[in-house]
Amino acid sequence: MHIVGGGMAGSEAAWQAAQMGVNVVIHEMRPKVETFAHRTGKLAEMVCSNSFRSDDHEQNAVGLLHWEMLQANGLVMRQAYANRLPAGGALAVDREAFSQSVTDALAAHPNIEVSGEEIAELPEDGQWIFATGPLTSDALGRAIATETGAESLAFFDAIAPIVYAESIDMDVAWLQSRYDKGETEEEQKAYINCPMTKAQYEAFIDALLAADKTEFHEGETAGYFDGCLPIEVMAERGRETLRHGPMKPVGLTNPHKPEEKAYAVVQLRRDNALGTLFNIVGFQTKMKYGAQTDVFRMIPGLENASFARLGGIHRNTFLNSPTLLDAQMRLRARPNIRFAGQITGVEGYVESSAMGLAAGRMAAAELLGHPLPQIPQDTAHGALIHHITGGAEAKTFQPMNVNFGLFRPVEGLKGGRRGRRDRYKAYTDRAKEAWSGWLATQEVPA
Repeated sequence: MHIVGGGMAGSEAAWQAAQMGVNVVIHEMRPKVETFAHRTGKLAEMVCSNSFRSDDHEQNAVGLLHWEMLQANGLVMRQAYANRLPAGGALAVDREAFSQSVTDALAAHPNIEVSGEEIAELPEDGQWIFATGPLTSDALGRAIATETGAESLAFFDAIAPIVYAESIDMDVAWLQSRYDKGETEEEQKAYINCPMTKAQYEAFIDALLAADKTEFHEGETAGYFDGCLPIEVMAERGRETLRHGPMKPVGLTNPHKPEEKAYAVVQLRRDNALGTLFNIVGFQTKMKYGAQTDVFRMIPGLENASFARLGGIHRNTFLNSPTLLDAQMRLRARPNIRFAGQITGVEGYVESSAMGLAAGRMAAAELLGHPLPQIPQDTAHGALIHHITGGAEAKTFQPMNVNFGLFRPVEGLKGGRRGRRDRYKAYTDRAKEAWSGWLATQEVPA
């Protein structure tokens, strides 16, 4: 079996298929062919953030996806836990150690071979999974567009800047997770918080709106996924937007001035195990580099900030999956080819890995001559697959994170905000039972 792309989805697909006894070749063009967002040739490299988001598998859909992947011996999730960093109720990882551990596990598997060959067309024969992600090469993108007769849609994700911890003024900033979330003291103090007064916030917004931005190249269109909006685009939507988004001040108390309520708060999250690097949460940007340093040093506590990496912007290519893919994630016109990961129109590391897990198992089972039953729609995996392969409206199809809005309602439960906890628990209980039942139909070594 051939897997094109060694990101989250490709790595997980390869692991699942190899565990089922299938020989797998991973085709990863990096580092021979570079992209402008990746920095290494390692597999499962994390580009945009180091967070797998909420780890709550009872009240959160992405946490449920974590749980399902762990039950299925998911490599990505297993290595995420092995390289976990304190992050309150979230699952954040040391991105270098995580990527290295996934790379090592795949390289050591007797059924897996890694090739540096770039695949620039859709092969006629063999079982293939294309998990080429948001930075699909131009040549392959053209081949897909030619084959499907549908144009791949392009929009942009922006990368958040990373600051050296030693350059942050902790006489101004403080350590605290929102609402003190987390079971240990380390988790309850997983974020660095920088407070702003109303005057400081207004000046910051003015500077943000006036800053020089990166222009789009000819032929590129400026469409954004809401979960990764550049901060300047958020500011353009309204001066208070950031204060109700990544800069919201709720659930935080400044120990330096406990009597003062901050008007806005900028949070930084640990980016590596050593705690030497912190990324500015939600601060993806397409400001030019010079403007970034000027604007970000207006943040109290970051006046002398030293940046390990400034923010950037990268393209995201995805299929109109509802029209192109069947329920087994196969290209309807070429059923020997499956797609997985972000190119299918899911958004996020966890969702991409999950689609790799599903595609890897489906393709391997088909190759072995015993196709799998359809993944139940009431699971997190099944809800996502249903959405991208037909549940979504094709004309308005946009990338989607996993969320309970994709799940079928549970009958007899109270609606509205008051019934939310019971409703979410019912969703996750039902999903766990269905997922366990689906896994029981297969024999895959742990």
